[in-house]
Amino acid sequence: MKSANSSSKKNIPDWLLKAREKWAYNGSKRPPFAESPKKGQLSVWDFPRPPALDRIAQTLQVYHQGIPIATSKNGFAILETASPPTYYIPPQDVSHSALVAIANKRSLCEWKGQAQYWALIEDPLRPVAWSYAKPFEPYEDLKDYFAFYPQYLDCFVDGEKVIPQPGQFYAGWITKNLTGPFKGEPGTEHW
Repeated sequence: MKSANSSSKKNIPDWLLKAREKWAYNGSKRPPFAESPKKGQLSVWDFPRPPALDRIAQTLQVYHQGIPIATSKNGFAILETASPPTYYIPPQDVSHSALVAIANKRSLCEWKGQAQYWALIEDPLRPVAWSYAKPFEPYEDLKDYFAFYPQYLDCFVDGEKVIPQPGQFYAGWITKNLTGPFKGEPGTEHW
């Protein structure tokens, strides 16, 4: 597992490094409103910030209207305080013929860098995935991997259909082994 604390930050702008320091929760202590995990569950409030990059062997599957978009056992999970895992699938395990890059749509993640967005060919303006061409340290292993929005696609972890993270911005995959509350609802932006 990799964490942003474990590497240099030479390619990250100073203003972004300063913004990172303002987070109130970092996985070291659960806030009073956090749900207590039951046996076999994990609290997203125990995930670290900066986020951990974890290689996983679980089967990740993404479908659109029953058609496979991606299937992999070689993914990564980003584990970040207050959020369910965001899964990243290697480019060789993604059906590129189903996707198109959205021109001029970018965003900046304070941890991973500038994202490129992807849409389904039949709906070329609605983002359903994103990737990083030049991720910040220590997330370089995510280069060109795809993360998918479960709000718009059917996503599965080891055969379990995931529930989308609340809201439209984040794309964590909620499974029955997780407890929250989860970042994404209005009023949770500061989490």
